[in-house]
Amino acid sequence: MVNNLGDQNSILNQFMVEIRDEKLQKDSMRFRRNLERVGEVLAYEISKTLTYKPIEVRTPLATANAQVAKETIVLATILRAGLPIHHGFLNFFDQAENAFISAYREYEKDGTFHIRFEHISSPSVHKKVVIICDPMIATGASIFLAYKALLEKGTPTHVHVAALIASKEGIEYLRKNLPMKKTTIWVAAIDDELTSKAFIVPGLGDAGDLAFGSKKSDVSEEF
Repeated sequence: MVNNLGDQNSILNQFMVEIRDEKLQKDSMRFRRNLERVGEVLAYEISKTLTYKPIEVRTPLATANAQVAKETIVLATILRAGLPIHHGFLNFFDQAENAFISAYREYEKDGTFHIRFEHISSPSVHKKVVIICDPMIATGASIFLAYKALLEKGTPTHVHVAALIASKEGIEYLRKNLPMKKTTIWVAAIDDELTSKAFIVPGLGDAGDLAFGSKKSDVSEEF
């Protein structure tokens, strides 16, 4: 199932306008905060799909009945761009366990690239609900790599993939490669175009650079 929350009228669309705006992107603090806010909206929507159990809570005056999430949640993030979204999810799922995956695009001289996996730090995901956060689903390859890495930690009951923007091509790739009966994809927008270098258009640019600064070094190659 694919849920495009951008098709609905909500405050989420305002956050997305600010995230895409090249002038507002110059304020990295605002950009990070908007990523976090989108994460909070996605977290709230995903929370509606969880299984709940009844509990009693004692107030100063009496006992109240409530429903709380039954499953254990593991929030998984692909470094580094996913960190602000991850923080937004933690604001809502503050009792969740956490996993971090180091992966990046390694480019060849001809402009082609492959996804290079370095490390995963994760608790067991066995019989837990996993939420994988990443700002962009371009080709879908990094999400799939993260999914396979997490499976080494057990078999989750359900996987939610949460992103700001996805390409149609990326969505189709995940549909073909993830077990869709146990996977739900959540996005704030789906864009039509994916360039030959796998950049989403109109997209928003490089989310990691906009949030945390350029990865390019000013040091001369001779050093």
